[in-house]
Amino acid sequence: MTATTRTTADTLPRRKTGSVRPAGALGPARTSRKRSPGKTILGVVLTAIMLFPIYWMINVSLTPQSQMRSSPPSWFPLNPTFDGYAQVVGQQLPYLGTSLLVGLGTVVLTVAVSAPAAYSLAKLRPRGGGALSFILIVAQMIPQVIIAMGFYAIYLNLGILNQAGGLIIADSTLAVPFGVLIFTAFMAGIPDELMSAAKLDGASTWRTFVSVVLPVSRNSVVTVSLFAFLWAWSDFVFSSTLNSGGAQQTITLGIYRYIGNNNQDWNAIMATAVVASIPATILLVVAQRYVAAGVTAGAVKD
Repeated sequence: MTATTRTTADTLPRRKTGSVRPAGALGPARTSRKRSPGKTILGVVLTAIMLFPIYWMINVSLTPQSQMRSSPPSWFPLNPTFDGYAQVVGQQLPYLGTSLLVGLGTVVLTVAVSAPAAYSLAKLRPRGGGALSFILIVAQMIPQVIIAMGFYAIYLNLGILNQAGGLIIADSTLAVPFGVLIFTAFMAGIPDELMSAAKLDGASTWRTFVSVVLPVSRNSVVTVSLFAFLWAWSDFVFSSTLNSGGAQQTITLGIYRYIGNNNQDWNAIMATAVVASIPATILLVVAQRYVAAGVTAGAVKD
């Protein structure tokens, strides 16, 4: 019996002495991942504080106007009404259409300009590329109102003031520098072997960019497109300066003028704000994982 026990023990793999831990001991990884209840409660409280304005906006949009005149709105709409949303459909729908047109146009123009420029900086490495990258960073620091004043003088001379096309160009000036920086950081991490293989197959520089680089850069394309759309959708300075008198005006101007004309009808005002927030919310939820991958691209080197 003793010999059998020894033989079995000898055939088993032996563990190193240093790898043995007491029962119940936690390693550094488990210790770092453990969250204390206090931090969780603090995170929930801070999240609730940040999301409370959104909840109150929805609450007021569903509260009847008669209840808001007699007393402040309750914490929960006991008798919800959709009269405010009916007014949005009847009065604010053209503004929403214009904002959608300007936002999509800004996305197309931003990607069409920033992606090839970033490919040139990241892979073709032209002379003065470092100085150009520095200029793009400086361009993001210029106040928007100064850019709007310059565009106003140019558009006035060209005769494209109060047009959606001019607004698309103006909004793209904010998104293109950001797009070039994001695309450059992502494309710099693409292996050069992919471009070399495409050249061996006879692909030109433009063909390599369209067929190889762009499909690989899907995360950065989604990230740049999302931020470009959000900037154009929420823009007020360019809209009020370059398109305040045109037939096609954005939703930010629609809300601003609606507040000025109906400063007591908070039911419809909040309903307009809720409807204007829906496209941006949907895009953020759908593209969340692509944005996280696109923003962090190039931040970690192997």
